[in-house]
Amino acid sequence: MSFLKRIFRVGHKHVSIPEDSEYAQWSREQLIERLIKLENDGKRAAEQPLDNYVHKKVRADDHSSYKSKKDKKNIDFSKYNTRFIALRFAYLGWNYNGLAIQKDPTPLPTVEGTILAAMQKCKLVPSITPQEYNFSRCGRTDKGVSAMNQVISLYVRSNLTLEEQLDPQSDSKEIPYVHILNQLLPVDIRVSAVCLRPPKGFDARFSCKYRHYKYLFNENGLDISMMREAAKYFEGEHDFRNYCKLDGSKQITNYKRRIISANILQVEGDMYCFDLIGSAFLWHQVRCMTAILFLIGQGLEDISLVQNLLDVDKYPQKPVYDLASDIPLILYDCKFDDLEWIIPDLSVDKAIKTTKAVDNIELDYKLKATVSNIMKNIIPRATASGKTTINIGDGKGKVTTNYKKVLDRDVMDSVETVNDRFKLRKARKRSS
Repeated sequence: MSFLKRIFRVGHKHVSIPEDSEYAQWSREQLIERLIKLENDGKRAAEQPLDNYVHKKVRADDHSSYKSKKDKKNIDFSKYNTRFIALRFAYLGWNYNGLAIQKDPTPLPTVEGTILAAMQKCKLVPSITPQEYNFSRCGRTDKGVSAMNQVISLYVRSNLTLEEQLDPQSDSKEIPYVHILNQLLPVDIRVSAVCLRPPKGFDARFSCKYRHYKYLFNENGLDISMMREAAKYFEGEHDFRNYCKLDGSKQITNYKRRIISANILQVEGDMYCFDLIGSAFLWHQVRCMTAILFLIGQGLEDISLVQNLLDVDKYPQKPVYDLASDIPLILYDCKFDDLEWIIPDLSVDKAIKTTKAVDNIELDYKLKATVSNIMKNIIPRATASGKTTINIGDGKGKVTTNYKKVLDRDVMDSVETVNDRFKLRKARKRSS
């Protein structure tokens, strides 16, 4: 008799397997093995810590796209008015694969993918394709990096007529964008304000006057005065090709950027930050600058290293050195002219719930930090004799036996080589 006609016994109950089921051809032993595996997977999922799920309330999938269940009501966006707005928001970066939504699959969701998925779910936008609604971001952040006052601009659905949108008296009748999004977003992404009438021609990227970064670090034996003196040499306009990661796909030839201020500030106790304000930044620029300051603070390099690496005539190619960790970096603020931010009423229940959720995150990490500190204090301290631990901001560092000065190291490919290699590879792909 064919297995399709057999009966699979579960306890004392007989269950017929549909003929079109993929399990129809499985033996009894294979089916039992499958059930045991599913049961174990369920137990493992239940044992996962809460912070593994903090970002999963609404998120993009591995392809940075949002696959919703069947919408109860599909709306025709052509029948609704839209308006151009700017949103200000904060996020903790360690649960995300960076800010920008990606075409290719990513191991973690992106911040933008998560926000656009929430917008699509509440039907503020028709899709998660940014090009469809004039989307722009202020400061692109990498995987692990956080932001406190990030800004995006885009067209969204509106409840108001075009005439009403121009009148501030009608704002109370508009969709409560901030409250709605915060109800859908995970607690480590919070929208703080909306600008309903950005200036004509506004673009979140190109209208930004300056970006303000903070890189947090523990004093931990660093010479703060040396770092503070070295940081000042970054101020002004310089060529920062030796303080960034080159990207051939961008075909950048001008690496000059203007730093408005560079300081080392005390945050609290033994915690400090590299406080940096500039008009624009290159890829990994802040983390490269921080890495060099750490070497100077450890006494491994002289202050003159900062100036030498800014002298691209003398040193046209970047020496090989480790990048500072991503987690301590914060895009702290983005400065714009003539943006009237509307902060929602914080007395309403939804806002109180949002604030409470952020408080809970802070308490969770404080408790874990306190427990970790107690553990640290009971474990005997060990030192690596004859070895140097290079501070890269992650608390672990990189151990080396023989430290080599940065200017004595091998150098990376030049800007011209990186750009030419990309163009050649692109031409080959086009011709194949």
